Amino acid sequence: MAASFRCVFRRLLRDCMLKVNVVSTHHASKPIYPAYGIVCRCYSDDFQGKSTHFGFETVPEEEKAERVYKVFESVAQKYDVMNDAMSLGIHRLWKDTLLHIMNPLPGTRLLDTAGGTGDISTRFLDYTRSQRERQQRRTIRSQQTLSWQDMTSTPSSNGQQELAESTAVVCDINKEMLKVGKDKAEKMGYSSGLSWVVGDAEELPFADDQFDVYTIAFGIRNVTHIEQALEEALRVLKPGGRFMCLEFSKVSNPVLSSLYDAYSFQLIPVLGEVIAGDWKSYQYLVESIRRFPDQETFKGMIEDAGFFRVQYFNLTGGVVAIHSGFKL
Repeated sequence: MAASFRCVFRRLLRDCMLKVNVVSTHHASKPIYPAYGIVCRCYSDDFQGKSTHFGFETVPEEEKAERVYKVFESVAQKYDVMNDAMSLGIHRLWKDTLLHIMNPLPGTRLLDTAGGTGDISTRFLDYTRSQRERQQRRTIRSQQTLSWQDMTSTPSSNGQQELAESTAVVCDINKEMLKVGKDKAEKMGYSSGLSWVVGDAEELPFADDQFDVYTIAFGIRNVTHIEQALEEALRVLKPGGRFMCLEFSKVSNPVLSSLYDAYSFQLIPVLGEVIAGDWKSYQYLVESIRRFPDQETFKGMIEDAGFFRVQYFNLTGGVVAIHSGFKL
């Protein structure tokens, strides 16, 4: 009952104070930053004095967010290069698989939480624009085969129905990651449909029922209160909206698990030192993966947050998993 009251109070307070500052890619001259909605945390009293994990360390809860911020601030410039090096490029296939399972239609509105350098959002825009062009070609072909009677009875709108553009909002707590992502997106020619917002997954600076799809890729294990982030995901999704999480998970095959552990702990921190000049940050990333719940446990957490039809898909033997659920 107390938790429900806090949730209602939080929403009322957010509705009164929410002011979101969003910057789209076509406003290159403006700064990205703050989407400052609520300055203070409504949960601070509940979590004061409690401890959590930072990798294999135990730290006060109020300290974890700051330390995670510093990790990603440190690695932001080399983040994409390290992703390729650590996964041997396989992370690209994992992200492509996420989009194929999502299968978004033109006009879909995406919230890419902990979106960092925008890999998911740019793939999403590519996918939906490809779908849009395919539908337009299909419409044109169908009109070419119309009979004279069909043509005269069809309302004129230049012969085709206008399909809505999809939009994506990259939301991340780390300004440095967003800077890198925005610069990269502009160089790749993403001039519309993409916005960048500074925001915390545990206190999203958006009103209720705003998005068709919520994604969080390789980010939720860095959140201090996973349950709170899941509640926020449910809140900002429209009824019928879809939650999708791509995250490192648990390998079931013992041989693959041993090889994966050896690679993770012995090579990834070394790569971090050589490529990014930062051993400690990548040691934390490896440890944080091992502390994250397994597939079934995380599935239960998503269901407890209020999502329905929750399922998961293991990729690369369970090295990563995609979890999916719907808001009804």
